[in-house]
Amino acid sequence: MSTSQGGVRLPADQRRQQLLAVARDVFSQHGFHATSMDVVAEAAGVTKPVLYQHFPSKRSLYVELLRDTGAQLLTALNTATGRAATGRERLELALQAYFRFVVEERAAFRLLFSASIRSDPEFARVVEGVVRDAAETTASFIEIPLGEEHRRVLGNALVGMAEAVGRRAVAGESGAAVNAELLARWIAEFAWFGLRGIRPDA
Repeated sequence: MSTSQGGVRLPADQRRQQLLAVARDVFSQHGFHATSMDVVAEAAGVTKPVLYQHFPSKRSLYVELLRDTGAQLLTALNTATGRAATGRERLELALQAYFRFVVEERAAFRLLFSASIRSDPEFARVVEGVVRDAAETTASFIEIPLGEEHRRVLGNALVGMAEAVGRRAVAGESGAAVNAELLARWIAEFAWFGLRGIRPDA
């Protein structure tokens, strides 16, 4: 059991998730290098020794945070598409889940797809694993008799397109409120009609 500075005792797993949630917000605002364990502990309302009980270093906390955030995104994609009857429907539902993640979990999206992440080999490997898994999930929606490599490339292209649109939405470039369902419909329509034009023997 862990005790916060306010005296509230939480089971270890619950405390760990609370610390990850707080760290996600703090790191997404200030970045890895500008954020100290002291700041995370203070934001979480725990002592630094309690924080170190769960995460032995700032780097280990950050790696766990990336893995946890990536797992949340992949779970959302798989859960959303489980009820779909067609590839077209699966694609749109997956995009809806993705853009809801962008809109409702902005700190998580910024953390996972920050440009600075890619400059650190360890962090980059974690994020690349998330992108690879998302691309493989997306590739399974493509109901065209293609070779494995062709399908994988298209899956990566779809994920890259969604990431770019998500970045724009988070940045607020359009100046309007972000509608996840509308974004999903637009991108799904664009992608689906593009996929229909692909010749398996090309």
